[in-house]
Amino acid sequence: MIKHVAVILKIHKPYDRQVLAGIARYVRGVGNWSLYVEDDPHSKLPNFKQWNGQGLLVDLDDVRIAHAVRGVNLPTVAIGGGRGGYSFDEQLPYVFSSHEAVGRVAAEHLIDRGFRNFAYCGMPRTAFNPWSQGRCEAFSQRIAEKGHTCHTYTGRHQTPRQWESLQKDLTDWIKTLPLPVGLMACNDARARHVLEACRRAELRVPEDVAVLGVDNDEMMCELSSPPLSSVIQATDRVGYQAALMLDKLMSGETLDQRVVEVSPLGVATRHSTDVLAVQDAKVAEAIALIRDRACEPLQVRDVLAHAGLSRATLEVRFKRVLGRTIHSEIQRVQIATASELLAMTDVPIKTVAERVGFKYVQYLTTVFRRATGYTPAAFRRRSRQ
Repeated sequence: MIKHVAVILKIHKPYDRQVLAGIARYVRGVGNWSLYVEDDPHSKLPNFKQWNGQGLLVDLDDVRIAHAVRGVNLPTVAIGGGRGGYSFDEQLPYVFSSHEAVGRVAAEHLIDRGFRNFAYCGMPRTAFNPWSQGRCEAFSQRIAEKGHTCHTYTGRHQTPRQWESLQKDLTDWIKTLPLPVGLMACNDARARHVLEACRRAELRVPEDVAVLGVDNDEMMCELSSPPLSSVIQATDRVGYQAALMLDKLMSGETLDQRVVEVSPLGVATRHSTDVLAVQDAKVAEAIALIRDRACEPLQVRDVLAHAGLSRATLEVRFKRVLGRTIHSEIQRVQIATASELLAMTDVPIKTVAERVGFKYVQYLTTVFRRATGYTPAAFRRRSRQ
């Protein structure tokens, strides 16, 4: 039996198109869905009195769409990037991107580059973008946990239509920031505003201001000057999970979990954050060596030989800058690389261990569990659920 499903997304937007790719992946697997998908959901919602459908996948970040579909007596799963028109008080199943996890991943990315000054650039709050404030709070909290202060900005303008006024305000704010600064923007579009403001303020990116966006819209990130680093949302998983939940509802099954929060995959690092904001030249050299060669594998003695310092001296200076030991930094890079291989590829775990510099799978398992709370196999399963 063919199941007719309406997908109500803003498919002209990169986030929604990537969600749609996850839905398509699920549909290819089941083979018995027929999709109603239009590019303008406001004017092309199906006529629910006439449309003979069995289910809805609906973007509830848009309050207008939320109002339009309420009361429709069909199995429905809501999709979102940060709440919008959805309330956790209602019973509608919901799959959404974790803005808290986005903020923390962004903070870790900039902290790991040695910054001690931080800033967040969001947007004026509306009913459509509570995710901006959520990301700001999570980013600022993680920065505070490390003992630093985060400077925040929203501005006056909700759209770039008042371009010159928007850029003047943003440029004036950026000029007040202590340098060098690691700056998170609420999304890629806002990050591009920041890059233009840095150009007007004659500040270097990433040396003076390292700029990080969210959503990893690859075309726009590569078109930015310099190319923009961005947090990679697990949008494919959002779409796939929402389709799976809807299929269960249409089959009369009960959902094990009504609300599913999806964490980001990591950061796509491009030129806008490709920097080490470390004033200690010897420590900066050591960090650069570790990030280039940690998976060869690299030993602490190799780092000491490269820096030309005793272990006692370099360890003290290393802890002062990063708050961890040389060995811990080597393992952190190895585990980060292993996590990416486990989440993004199908290579055997034995091969993952070899690629990140571990001779034995058992040792990788021990170190990986200590760092993440999961075995490599469990981490891979979790990343694909």
